[in-house]
Amino acid sequence: MSLNIAFDNSYARLPERFYARLDPTPVRAPALIRLNHALAQELGLDPEALARPEGVAMLSGNTPPPGSEPLAMAYAGHQFGGWVPQLGDGRAILLGEVVDRTGTRRDIQLKGAGPTPFSRMGDGRAALGPVLREYLVSEAMHRMGVRATRALAAVGSGEQVMRETALPGAILTRVARSHIRVGTFQFFAARQDRDALQALCDHAIARHYPEADGPLGLLDAVVGAQARLIAHWMAVGFVHGVMNTDNMSIAGETIDFGPCAFLDGYHPEKVFSSIDRHGRYAFNRQADVAMWNLAQLATSLLPLIAGADATEAEGEEAVARATEVIHTFPERFQDAWAGRFAAKLGIEDPTQDDVALIHSLLDVMTAANADFTNIFRALSGDAKAANLARPDEIEGFAAWQTRWHERLGGADALARAQEQMRDTNPAVIPRNHRIEAVIAAAVGGDMAPFGQLDDALARPFDPAPEHDWLRHAPAPEEEVRQTFCGT
Repeated sequence: MSLNIAFDNSYARLPERFYARLDPTPVRAPALIRLNHALAQELGLDPEALARPEGVAMLSGNTPPPGSEPLAMAYAGHQFGGWVPQLGDGRAILLGEVVDRTGTRRDIQLKGAGPTPFSRMGDGRAALGPVLREYLVSEAMHRMGVRATRALAAVGSGEQVMRETALPGAILTRVARSHIRVGTFQFFAARQDRDALQALCDHAIARHYPEADGPLGLLDAVVGAQARLIAHWMAVGFVHGVMNTDNMSIAGETIDFGPCAFLDGYHPEKVFSSIDRHGRYAFNRQADVAMWNLAQLATSLLPLIAGADATEAEGEEAVARATEVIHTFPERFQDAWAGRFAAKLGIEDPTQDDVALIHSLLDVMTAANADFTNIFRALSGDAKAANLARPDEIEGFAAWQTRWHERLGGADALARAQEQMRDTNPAVIPRNHRIEAVIAAAVGGDMAPFGQLDDALARPFDPAPEHDWLRHAPAPEEEVRQTFCGT
């Protein structure tokens, strides 16, 4: 095979005001750090060709491939609730789109590819640490079954970037179902550009939700997708950390892994992001924020829902219809959440009593600061996790466990449930202290721990015995209390 890529760039066929066309800025000495062979094959690409110098030149942005139409996308957004009328891809350039082996359209984007018209005084580059974090976490999320953007490659730039200090630079090749965000709709709504809104709505429906009937149907589909996504985040203990509207994908994928983290000890109000000073994006507030973000999408779509030249009454009716859709989010989220957590306990078709049982367990875990991953894995009959979590030593756990066993209905039912639970509760996750150790080693010039960690995370539900080290919660001196944005 060769480096020929069958691009079919639908976003580039939208009007010019949707983006700025420009090539990536070349880097001095690109060097391949990691290539995702399995993802390359999914995309119909040749991994061996991508690993050769000409492939690395493409993955670094030094040589845009034939058929690509590089562009930086325009969007706006609310950041920590504050309105920013123009954001856009400040350090990312979309090369184009391919249709993968399953018939799914996928974006191929270079993150850290140099300045764009949307860089806002930034250098357009990415430091090595955030690139490695996104590679590890996005791929781990995918392997756990959580919808997320993917990492095709990490390439060192051979250059330094200045943050608080000089750091090695890198480029991430990110793959997504699309990079259309809530903020993309906000960008055009704020400019009262109804024609652009209509074109964007039509594009999003055709690409992601062909069954949706117009803008209200699109809103309904995105509400459902986000309800399912946030519930899945909660079920694996994921904290996004920066749920701005420009970081919410219309496709229902997890996107932009900046100050993200996973729970070690369980606490529902946990905050990791160093810039989230008031806990806006705390673990237990993620559903509330998602609903707020979706309300901004609804507001952006109102001109289309109401129709052209709408009367005041028609405008009010559009508001009422959009509000009705947004108000379906809590129930849809709770249903998805209950389904996810019931499955973690081997329960099918959860009732309200089962929801109460789940909350009782979480209350016990909160009081003990119990390790989120290891407790659920121990309940799955995993002896190694039980030895680490020691649930029988947690106050209130024995009484709760008795209720749970009674709910399942005996030893045989418990054994069957636990077999299913081991396919639902991951044994290994990308723990924060492991990621920080990998980044520290990589910044110091040792890339081996990064590859070792990515390999160890390849089988989250059935890890190889030699990867048992990843099961351990951090010692007090290893605990990561804050994570940082990569910009």
